[in-house]
Amino acid sequence: MHICLLSVEIFAWGKYGGFGRATRTIGRELAKNGVQVSAIVPRRNGQAKIEMLDGIRVIGFDIKKPLEMFKIYQECDADIFHSEEPSFGTFLARLFHPDKKHIVTFRDTRLASDWLIEFQLPSLSKFQVLFNWFYEDNFLVHHAVRIAHRRFVAANLLKKRAHSKYLLRADPEFLPTPVEIVLEPKKDKTPTVIYVGRWDRRKRPELVIELAKKFPQVHFIMTGASRDSVYDKKLRDLAVQCKNIELTGFINQFENHKLTDMLSRSWILINTAAREGLPNSFIEACANKCAILSSVDPDEFSSKFGIFVTDDNFENGLNQLLENDKWRLLGEAGCKYVASTFSKEISIKKHLQIYADLLNQ
Repeated sequence: MHICLLSVEIFAWGKYGGFGRATRTIGRELAKNGVQVSAIVPRRNGQAKIEMLDGIRVIGFDIKKPLEMFKIYQECDADIFHSEEPSFGTFLARLFHPDKKHIVTFRDTRLASDWLIEFQLPSLSKFQVLFNWFYEDNFLVHHAVRIAHRRFVAANLLKKRAHSKYLLRADPEFLPTPVEIVLEPKKDKTPTVIYVGRWDRRKRPELVIELAKKFPQVHFIMTGASRDSVYDKKLRDLAVQCKNIELTGFINQFENHKLTDMLSRSWILINTAAREGLPNSFIEACANKCAILSSVDPDEFSSKFGIFVTDDNFENGLNQLLENDKWRLLGEAGCKYVASTFSKEISIKKHLQIYADLLNQ
């Protein structure tokens, strides 16, 4: 069985997002189960045309050279092409390999209002947002999604979104992203809040710094960095003024266990984003028995396993979680749910069953 994962990124070579993290994790676990795995992604700085990564044969193309991209998609002859979020690659795989099986997992189905937020609060530039929109959301992509053999969502909240956006005949099925469950995380004695993610403007990390100023008795860990060096420096200059903020910089969770160790220590995961799908950090935090404090509530993770902040009053939300150790019970409830739904054993078993069913049709 040869599975080719299609994504706009993979977690390596300077590109570290949620789509890439999921693509690399799924590919790694499939390879461990004896599956031949390829991945086709845009090539980043320092990345060769072909690389081996955790058992995955990663094929990179220059996104500025359409002919090179077309040739790579044409030459990759897999049994199943699995798009980790639709893109122009979804269309190309179907165009060049109509006799093979094609499936799609929706990871962050963006409506017009979501793209507007991305445009107003860009990670790098507004031009980059426009280019991403054109590559990931054109009519050819929509057509390829509609004629795929099967469609899935990484979060239940995306079912209706995807159904409406792509004019599907039925809701997609739920397919969980695999995560490692930590049986006995070792929590710090001091209240500890962790922020995990890129320092993008739409994620509003400055709100974490403002909160830390109001809670000098709480230890805050801020992981990650911004691709915008000016914005990154501005945030770090503010953060270093707070003695209770620990700045870690970017952590590659595929190279070491530092992020898992920090989540294991932490009591609460904070998310201040203006919009999200279902962040991998929510699943990983619950796997480490952290409660969630967030301005978004995908699949009710925040309201069920923490505090859903509807008015940006994170101060009130944090007080509620710290009162009588409420965070602990909510974190344990989140861990039970994630273990029964997202554990890598359950998730990869579902992936393998889907692939087998398609090939047996």
